[in-house]
Amino acid sequence: MPSNPPSQPPTPPSAPRPDDGQGSVVAERKAARTKPPRMYQVVMLNDDFTPMEFVVMVLQEYFRLDLDAATQIMLKIHHDGRGVCGVFTKDVAATKVELVLAAARRSGHPLQCIMEAA
Repeated sequence: MPSNPPSQPPTPPSAPRPDDGQGSVVAERKAARTKPPRMYQVVMLNDDFTPMEFVVMVLQEYFRLDLDAATQIMLKIHHDGRGVCGVFTKDVAATKVELVLAAARRSGHPLQCIMEAA
């Protein structure tokens, strides 16, 4: 059975009409600003049992201080009851606290080390 050919050729899709702005959504781009990471200070606390030489050694080994700087911080800890060993990001400060506490326990000293928001 023969089919009848279409009487008119198919019309191409119409070209998009210019938009008058109604129904459109415009998203504004905000510049993303990242904040610097929050800093924490590592603080050593004084006690009557940990030798001063051990504190100086810990400051040199874990905080990369020279002998003079380590001695000055050790004396501050001794006289003021506490001393700031350094200021770091949260993860670095927590790691340094754990390293100091582990070294003190291995050596049998009750040295305390904490971190505080700077």
